[in-house]
Amino acid sequence: MKKGRMLALALLLFVSMAQVFAAPSQELIDAAKKEGKVVVYSITSRIANAAKAFEAKYGIKVEAYNLKDGELIEKVTREVGGNINGADFVICQDSGRVYGQLIATGYLVNYVPDSMKNVIPAQYQNPLVFQFINKVFIFNSEKTQTPVIKNVWELTEPKWKGLVQFKDPKLEGVNANFLTMLTSPEWSAKLAKAYEDLYGKKLVLTTKNAGYEWIKRFFQNGLILGNSDTTISENIGIKGQKAQTLGLFVYSKTRYDAAKNLALLPMPDVQPFSGFMYPAFLQMTKNAKNKNAAKLFIEYLLTDEGFAPWSKDVGSYSSNPTIKIDPDDKPASYWTPRLVFEDPAFLFENRADVEEFVNTLSN
Repeated sequence: MKKGRMLALALLLFVSMAQVFAAPSQELIDAAKKEGKVVVYSITSRIANAAKAFEAKYGIKVEAYNLKDGELIEKVTREVGGNINGADFVICQDSGRVYGQLIATGYLVNYVPDSMKNVIPAQYQNPLVFQFINKVFIFNSEKTQTPVIKNVWELTEPKWKGLVQFKDPKLEGVNANFLTMLTSPEWSAKLAKAYEDLYGKKLVLTTKNAGYEWIKRFFQNGLILGNSDTTISENIGIKGQKAQTLGLFVYSKTRYDAAKNLALLPMPDVQPFSGFMYPAFLQMTKNAKNKNAAKLFIEYLLTDEGFAPWSKDVGSYSSNPTIKIDPDDKPASYWTPRLVFEDPAFLFENRADVEEFVNTLSN
C-alpha cells in the first residue's frame, strides 16, 4: 500500500479507466464446487446479500459472519495463531492494525485473481483492496442548504460547542486512524496553513503540532462522541432542531433521508479536509480450509455482480475501476483531493501515541 498521497493520486484514475476482465477459470470453479463451502468474516453486513447471490450462482454454501473491526482482528489472531480453522478469507479494515497484527505476522495471505491483475490498479493489489468508504462532514439541511462551515478550525469555536458529533474513536479503528493521520507531517502542515488562512495569524501551539492542536480543541469544544454512525446520522438529520448541528460520519448514511424523513447534506469543500476515506481489504487466511472457494468468492466480489450490494448506494467505491458508482454520488476522483487517507505504516507506528493523547482530553 502506498502512502496516503499516492493512494489519493491513484484514485483519480478510477473514472477514466475501463478495462475488460476475464471470467474465473472453469478449473477454479470445479475445485471450489468440490469443497462446497466457504467461510468469511466481514466488517460489512452487506456480505449477507453477496453470499446469497454467490450461493445461487455457484451452489457453494457460504457461512458469513459480520464482525466489528477489532473483533475480526482478534478472532483471526486467535484462530490462525492457534491453527484453528475459522474463516477462509476476510473483509477487514483498520489498515494500521491489519498491517501490523495480521499481514506482517503472516496470518493473512494476499491473493489477486488472475482476471483482476490487469484491471485493479497495482497500488491496490497488495494488500488487495475491496472497497473504499468515505466519512464526511454532514450538516442538518432543514433550514439551509448552504454549507455551515468552510474551515475545520471553525469547529473549535464557541458557536459550535456541543453541536458536533463523531463516533467514539475507541469504538472504531478507522476513526482513530483519521485522528492519527492528522498528526502526520503532511496534515499537520495543512492544518497550520488552514488556521492562518482563517484567522490571519500563525497558530500558537500548546501541543506537538497543528494536528494534535486541532484534535485537542475539537474534543474540548463539547464534541459529542456517539457509538454508531447510524445513530449520529439520525441525531443530526432529524427535523425540528432549534440549533444547527453537524457530524462527521459515513456518507452512505445519507441514503436514509427519505425513508427516515431526515435532512442531511455533505460539505465537500471544507478546508483543509472534508472528512476521510479508508480501505477495506480482501485477504485469505493462512490456514484456509476451503482455499478454492475463497478464491472464487474473492474474484466474484470484485465484479459488478458481486459488488452490487455495495454499489447501489453512495459512499462506496470498488477497487475495480470498471464498476460504476451510484448515480447520486460523485466519482472517487471528486472526493480524492478533499479527504484524508490512511498510511498503514504511519498508523502502526503512531496510533498508540494519539490514542493516549485523546484519552487525556475531556469535553
